[in-house]
Amino acid sequence: MFYVYIIQSINFSKQFYTGFSEDIDGRLDEHNKGKSVHTNKFKPWKMIYYCAFDDKKNALNFEKYLKTASGIAFRNKRLI
Repeated sequence: MFYVYIIQSINFSKQFYTGFSEDIDGRLDEHNKGKSVHTNKFKPWKMIYYCAFDDKKNALNFEKYLKTASGIAFRNKRLI
């Protein structure tokens, strides 16, 4: 399975990060251990949304959409 996920900083509640992974639990652990330069300064993180896909291309396209302005609006209105 391929996952698109949204995490939220526990200490900075207005900070969100959208990502893609084949190992969702392991990826959250990496974010919380500071292994990502994009999320390191806002750790710790909690998972607030994820979606599983059978097709990698569809998952990557959805992740890409969620990072656009309209995708962020969709996230804020429908997913979180």
